[in-house]
Amino acid sequence: MNYTAEEFDKAKTQVLKYILYQKRCTQEVRKKFTGKIEENMLEDIIEYLTNAGYINDNSYIQSKIEYFKNLKNLSIKEVRYKLIAKGIDNRQFENYMDKNYDSLNEYEIKSAYNILLKKQNTCEQEEVKRYLYRKGYKSDNINKAIERLEDI
Repeated sequence: MNYTAEEFDKAKTQVLKYILYQKRCTQEVRKKFTGKIEENMLEDIIEYLTNAGYINDNSYIQSKIEYFKNLKNLSIKEVRYKLIAKGIDNRQFENYMDKNYDSLNEYEIKSAYNILLKKQNTCEQEEVKRYLYRKGYKSDNINKAIERLEDI
C-alpha cells in the first residue's frame, strides 16, 4: 500500500459515483479506471466496494437480464454475448443460467413470439424462423412460439 488514506478515499468516491449512477460489474469498473487510478489502489477499492456490496457481479447479471426481459427481444445466446462483452465471466453466466433455466427459457419463447408477431404481416414464417435461428434462438423455443401464434 503506497498511497495515503486521503488518496484512497478520493479515488473510492470517484469509483462509487460511477457505480451508483448505474450498476456495474467488476470488469467495467476495472476498465473505466485503469490508467486513471494506480493499479494497486484500484484493486483495493474494488475489493472494498465488493465486500461492502456495491459491486456484485451476480446481482449485475440479474439486473441486466431483468432489463433485457422488460425492454428487449433477445435470445439467451444474445444475452450471454452482451454480458460477456461487459466483462462477465462465462462460468458466472452459466451458474445463473442453471439456477434460472425455466424463466430464461420462457423469456426466449416470449421474445421469439414477439418477433414472429411483429413480422408476420411482412415476412413469410420460414423467413422469420431462419432469422430467429441466426439470432441464436433454440429451435424448440421457436416452435413453441409458433404454436402460441397459431393458437391466437
